[in-house]
Order: sequence, then C-alpha cells, then structure tokens
Amino acid sequence: MTGSPRPPLSRRTLIGTGLGAAVLAATGTGTAQAAPGPSAASAARRAQAFLAAAMDAYPDHGAIRLTQSYTDQAGLFSTAFTYDNALAILAHLACPAGESRAVALGDALLYAQAHDPAHDDGRLRQAYNVGPYTFYDGSPQPDGFVRADGTVNVGTQFGFTGTAVGDMAWAGIALAALAGRTGGRRFLTGAVRIGEWIERVGRTDEPLGGYKFGVDGADKKLPFTSTEHNTDLVGLFGRLARLTGDKVWRERRARARAFVERMWEPSGGFFYTGTNDGVTVNRSPIPEDTQTWTQLALASRAHARSLDWAAAELAVLDTADRPNSTVPSGQSYEGVTFSSASLLANEGAPIADGQPRPDRNGVWFEGTAHLALALRHRGHPGDEKRARRLLGSIERAQELLGDAQTVGGTALPARSGVVSASSPLDTGFGFGYYPYRHTGATAWYLLATTRANPLRG
Repeated sequence: MTGSPRPPLSRRTLIGTGLGAAVLAATGTGTAQAAPGPSAASAARRAQAFLAAAMDAYPDHGAIRLTQSYTDQAGLFSTAFTYDNALAILAHLACPAGESRAVALGDALLYAQAHDPAHDDGRLRQAYNVGPYTFYDGSPQPDGFVRADGTVNVGTQFGFTGTAVGDMAWAGIALAALAGRTGGRRFLTGAVRIGEWIERVGRTDEPLGGYKFGVDGADKKLPFTSTEHNTDLVGLFGRLARLTGDKVWRERRARARAFVERMWEPSGGFFYTGTNDGVTVNRSPIPEDTQTWTQLALASRAHARSLDWAAAELAVLDTADRPNSTVPSGQSYEGVTFSSASLLANEGAPIADGQPRPDRNGVWFEGTAHLALALRHRGHPGDEKRARRLLGSIERAQELLGDAQTVGGTALPARSGVVSASSPLDTGFGFGYYPYRHTGATAWYLLATTRANPLRG
C-alpha cells in the first residue's frame, strides 16, 4: 500500500480548502496465524491503552493536547480530527478510570474554541496538528497543539480548516456529556456555544428544512444538508434541552429530527443520505451510519427496520482470497461496509490517485461497531447475539490487524487499537478507509462493548 503522494481521506476532509501531499505507507496487517479469541474485558483494556497512547504521543509539547486520529503509517502525521476526539471523550467516560482523560480532552476542545487563530465565535476546526513532523515537501511543522503565540495549531497542511455541523455536533455532545458527568459549568458553556454557532450558520428554510453542512476553510457556507449531521443534532440539542432547561433546544431538536424523518424510505426500510440543494433527496449512495445512528438518536419503532437493512444489504465477509484483500492467509472478518456504493466499487482501479485498489468486501470496523451498539439498543429477539458476533470480529481485528504501527514514532502497546478497515475500501463518497489503527473505530468499539449510547438526548 505505497504510492504517489496522497493522503487517505476521511469523510471530514471534504470541507477543507485543499489537500497537501502525503504517502500511503505499508500497513502491517498482522500475522497469518490465527490467535485465540480475546476476552471482551482484555480487548476493552487494550482499546483503552491505544486511546491513551495516541493522546500521550507528544509529551514534550505541552499538557494541553488532543488525541492523534490515525497511526503514523496512515500518512496524516499528527492530525487530530475533532470528531475522533469527541468520540475519545465519550469512550473514556464509558470506561473505568477514564474520566480524567475525558476532562483533559474536553478542556483542549474548549482551549481550541477560545484560541482559534482567526475566529472567536464558538467554532472548532475539522482537525488540528498535535505534534511535530516534516511535511512531504520538506517544510517543518515544529509545534504541538498549542503554538508559541498561544493559538491552536489548525491542520492547514491537508486543508482541514473548515467546520462541519456534524463535527461540531459531536464535540458538543462530548462537552455536554462532560457537563453532565462532572457538573463543570465550562463544559456546558462550550456546548451551548457550539449549538448557537450551528443555529446561526446551519439553519435553513429550504423545503426539506433541517441544518446545512457547515463552512469550508474560507468560511463559505456549503450547500449540502446531511441526514447524518441532523441525526447528530437530535442528540446534541436533546442534551442541551435537558441540561439547560431552555425550550429553544427542544424546538431545534424537532427541526433536525423532522429533516431526518423526511429522508426515510418506507418501501425499503432505510434512510437516504441527504440533499445537495434542499429540495431533491439524494437517493444514492446509501450509507451505513444513517441507518444506525438514527436508531440511537430517535429510538423510533417506526424506523427500527433500518438496522435490518444495514445488516443485510451492507454485510461483508473479508477473506484473504478476495481481490485486493490485505487480510492475511487463514483469517476472515465479518461486518458491514460503508455504503451501498462500496459493494460496487471498481476493484480494477485505485480508490484515488496514489491509493490502492479497493476490496468490495472490506469491513468498515467503525460502522460495524455502530451496528453492534444500535442492535443492543434496539433489543429485538436475536439482536444481542448478532451484536456479540460483530463485536467478536472487531476484537479479532484488534488482536491481529495493524501490528508494527506507531503513534508519534513510538510503538503502540501490543494488540491495541482497532483498524478502520480490514482491507482498503471505497466509501463511494470520494475517499477510502484503510487498515490503520484509528481512534474513531477504537472509541466506537468501546462505546458498543459498554452499551453507551452517545446520541441519546
């Protein structure tokens, strides 16, 4: 998995002002010999160890810090996505002895709100740099999360400078969770600032309603409206309504929920991804998270079939004999892929310039964890058994995939951290996922194994 300079993309890279150069390094996909299945308790402890290592990767660059999102081998250096750090906060809160780390990350997000180099309106950027590195063009990036002038180190090298409503919503959910757990008024204040920014920037009176995507790095509003983002807002605004007692958040929650419900396809039992113009529903591709997050946020019996759609229509089994699979011989992984388009990816062409060819059966482990948690939350007959099987696949991946990877140049604790995908997969949204250990996938695994629903308002 080497190639010409180009970073592995995240869905949240799409709002930046441009991409720098990066290299896809070798993944290290584990040994070919199968190992005994890990116990859930052991797997959870090792997942926590990964989150701790990714948070502590740059000890010489200050106590105010965020968690690096991917291992160094992903080619994104010390990038810390806001979304991933929100998930890390929620995962730490769900686990024993995790509160102090959650508080430290929450305070770092508050610091970013207060020390943005260009804005003082409550926004957070898509991503930040949290440690030093030399970029592919030879330019040094010497700073940690906090620069010498006190401003935060925005991820300009890859263009991660915009602000998405979904990322903001997850950060707000995390801060609100901290407020509820600790009673810290500063966390609720930060979450409210996020909610007010979303209301000012995202609210739309277009026919389909809801809240729009956010702004790019030049502060230009983006025209899309996302089912995923509005689902996130159901969770955020619900928490703010409960914590503040202000009825305005209930109205805003209802507005976001109404958009989500307009995306429902009753004949198929699934949710569409959203709209580009506020008038016409996008009917393809159909992503996984709009099926699972909606169950977690809405808890709606009328829409509960979306989990069955995702479990059936997006199911994949990745084995070593698959075209373009990077799974070692003798191993296999089951779960779900990113979207309906992932199953139709062109396996004869790279996902993008400088990236490998996709495996249609690559397992998206973050989404597999979404599904496991949503099944546990729904609680229909057989759901718990299905969830446990999915979690077992994730635990085997943590045991066997992504070895010899590092964060900040330091080796990770053994068998810790979940790779984002079992093999390279094409999302159908212009980017891919790869077998690199990932803060987001690991955090979602911990939320699923502890049954912690982050979208419950």
